[in-house]
Amino acid sequence: MWWYRGLRALAATLLVRALAQSPVAGRVLDAGCGTGGMLRVLGSDVAGRATLGLEYDTVAAALAMAKAGRPVVAGSVNEMPLGAATLAAYVSLDVLCHGGVDPARALAEARRCLGPGAFAVFNLPAYGWLLSAHDRRVHNVRRFTRGQAHALLREHGFRVLRSSYWNTLLFPLMLLHRLVERADAESDVRDYPRWLDALFSAALAVERAAISAGLGLPFGGSLIVVAARDD
Repeated sequence: MWWYRGLRALAATLLVRALAQSPVAGRVLDAGCGTGGMLRVLGSDVAGRATLGLEYDTVAAALAMAKAGRPVVAGSVNEMPLGAATLAAYVSLDVLCHGGVDPARALAEARRCLGPGAFAVFNLPAYGWLLSAHDRRVHNVRRFTRGQAHALLREHGFRVLRSSYWNTLLFPLMLLHRLVERADAESDVRDYPRWLDALFSAALAVERAAISAGLGLPFGGSLIVVAARDD
């Protein structure tokens, strides 16, 4: 689906850029890797650091290993079975919003496992007032503003390096859809006509180029944050 491709491409771009300038050694963890889509995009290593996944659901973990060809540890982001200061980077894509995740515990665990000065990339759904039938279908219980995300990260030992909303060009369509959808509507995750998928993908590609150039988009359906473990 266009949204997942856009998210993974954006997160990978920001992660590679951060790690290319970092001397921190260790592995790159996709925390809450699901069935392995992002892990497959990352490949065997990022800027010379080996990748691995962490997934609570054992069936999804097995699928992720098969899809990405990378090791996947079964466990929760709330209590990770990893050693302290063993990670160079931590990737968290729409995980802190999940009903089974305690953001405070998850961030404490992320900080524990990251080496001093190591990086984290977080993607979060934006704006609590946008909680919808889609969120209930995918077990999201919280959405974030930029200010809320920054405050949460600072409170738990992270220094925000940059952040931006995204899915901005399509935000009016998203807002309209939320206003008219029924309370029992299906998830937005589905197959789209090829032409529409390509059109939406092109919109996200424009945004990715803008964010990669250093711009911060002022609003959007999602929020991406690059942070460093504060020493």
